[in-house]
Amino acid sequence: MAEISLTFPDGKSRVYEAVVTPAEVAESIAPSLAKKAISAHVDGAHWDLAWPIGKDAEITINTMADDAPALELIRHDFAHIMARAVQEIWPEVKVTIGPVIENGWYYDFDRKEPFTPEDLGAIEAKMKEIINRRDPVTTEVWDRERAIRFYEANGENYKVELVEAIPEDQPIRMYWHGHWQDLCRGPHLQHTGQVPADAFKLMSVAGAYWRGDSSRPMLQRIYGVGFRNRDALKAHLTMLEEAAKRDHRKLGREMELFHFQEEAPGMVFWHPDGWTIYRALEDYMRRQLTRAGYREIKTPQVVDRKLWEASGHWDKYRENMYITEIDEEHANEKRVNALKPMNCPCHVQVFNQGIKSYRDLPLRLAEFGSCHRYEPHGALHGLMRVRGFTQDDAHIFCTEDQIEAECAGFIDLLSGVYRDAGFTKFDIRLSTRPEVRVGSDAVWDKAEAALEKAILSVRNDYEIDPGEGAFYGPKLDFKLTDAIGREWQCGTFQADFNLPERLDASYIGADGEKHRPVMLHRAILGSFERFLGILIENYAGKLPFWLAPRQVVVASIVSDADPFVAEVVAALRAAGLRAEADTRNEKINYKVREHSVGKVPVILAIGQREVAERTVSVRRLGEKQTQTASLDEIVEALRDEAVPPDLR
Repeated sequence: MAEISLTFPDGKSRVYEAVVTPAEVAESIAPSLAKKAISAHVDGAHWDLAWPIGKDAEITINTMADDAPALELIRHDFAHIMARAVQEIWPEVKVTIGPVIENGWYYDFDRKEPFTPEDLGAIEAKMKEIINRRDPVTTEVWDRERAIRFYEANGENYKVELVEAIPEDQPIRMYWHGHWQDLCRGPHLQHTGQVPADAFKLMSVAGAYWRGDSSRPMLQRIYGVGFRNRDALKAHLTMLEEAAKRDHRKLGREMELFHFQEEAPGMVFWHPDGWTIYRALEDYMRRQLTRAGYREIKTPQVVDRKLWEASGHWDKYRENMYITEIDEEHANEKRVNALKPMNCPCHVQVFNQGIKSYRDLPLRLAEFGSCHRYEPHGALHGLMRVRGFTQDDAHIFCTEDQIEAECAGFIDLLSGVYRDAGFTKFDIRLSTRPEVRVGSDAVWDKAEAALEKAILSVRNDYEIDPGEGAFYGPKLDFKLTDAIGREWQCGTFQADFNLPERLDASYIGADGEKHRPVMLHRAILGSFERFLGILIENYAGKLPFWLAPRQVVVASIVSDADPFVAEVVAALRAAGLRAEADTRNEKINYKVREHSVGKVPVILAIGQREVAERTVSVRRLGEKQTQTASLDEIVEALRDEAVPPDLR
């Protein structure tokens, strides 16, 4: 009988008779490992313990101690168990697909009546019953005709369509959780009792078109979250509760920062206080860029399609671009323009004006560029996903030899900005060459090595995303972690050898000949809108004093204090503080509560005693105790506190 060689993570190999399953491999190593095994990785692919291995391969046996594969299997089994529970309660319901997603899974159902919160509770109870039955999970590979006949006989028309869509070179795997069957790529656990019955929760129901096509039936999608144990579930639910409290849309209303309306979907209406935060952040970024040697430019909002065709964006982004057609005077046809979805091609146009020498490089061009991209209405999400936004965009034109130094300088700049904004932790991902790309391997080797060396010159921890680079060059993505542990990708640094070629950018080298510059695309915030949304949620609206839109409110306790209130406000404003008076005929406790909801950092209360002593009663947001300070003391203290971090 034929033999195969399997190599283990320690580099040792064993010979087995073909065909062998991972379960048999685990048993051959140790009975204890066979009991703990849940799946395997075979040549990097996640492998069911029951799947046969028919050729030489590298193999790793996974147990519940292996976090990533364990969670994938647990959540995948939860999806099947949930679908089984639904059909046990309502046999007439048709099932479709149920993939694993971040933190859990979803499954789409075709049911006439809408699922209710009470239904979710009944489904959860039924799921626990199924888990406690410890029903075996088995799998078989069927031919296409047999699978279609099976689903047609059971009235599962959605499964028939899925089977017909499976490519000819892929197996059709049929899985059973007990008596209940589903079409699935796998892998899965070995019995239903392996999923933790106390570590899942069904979260919500939403509508979803079949196959994402609005012309197809509307289905009901049930979302669930699942973890390895009850403590992890509890921590996740606590995080969600905290995230709900910090939702920037809720805080935006309470603080009167911005709003959206249907007449301009995905476009922000900034209110005075929201725009104050925006401008404070913009001023800060402008100072940082100036110090780092960037030269600020401004490019047009509306640009002829010819430029987008030349850059290649017309083919790639056409569906996401806002198009305008204009009847030009004396023109034979309408002129087609587009609102710019990105700034890159316009920056090349600025670079191309006049002759550039190698002595001009690196040339760093920055723009707070307003862009517009069409996003599906259902994808819009407050400031986090909009159609109109402003990038803190910049492009560096340099030689290949300058990539490393520019990258290191950018990481240093980005680190300082994130630190000043209150984010102490961020991760770097290096995305390397994709299969479809432009440029020679030699150029890619040089670019990837330069980015990697630049990271190591600043810090030594980063992850590699193989094959995830842009088609024109490798890139770095920067993910910061907020106060409740969520990751947000904001910054990016991309090496582009393609666009300068397409748009004929060149410089005169030391040899007197023309050369193509490398174009480095970079952003720190990503967009002002999204970054402000992240800031609001990170601080739960309690922004750092230098960013707070209303830094101080001076509130009267009695009407006789109004003249001194006006004097205090004038002194604060003269010191450069954003201060306002509240002399309404309301009780001081009411005023304090209202301004606390608005997240005003400092409230100064003034009554008859304060007027007589020329002092103020100082209450800080989130603190119950008050302090007394003289007018001069509080003005000096708050003036120092209001200085932006880069100016201290």
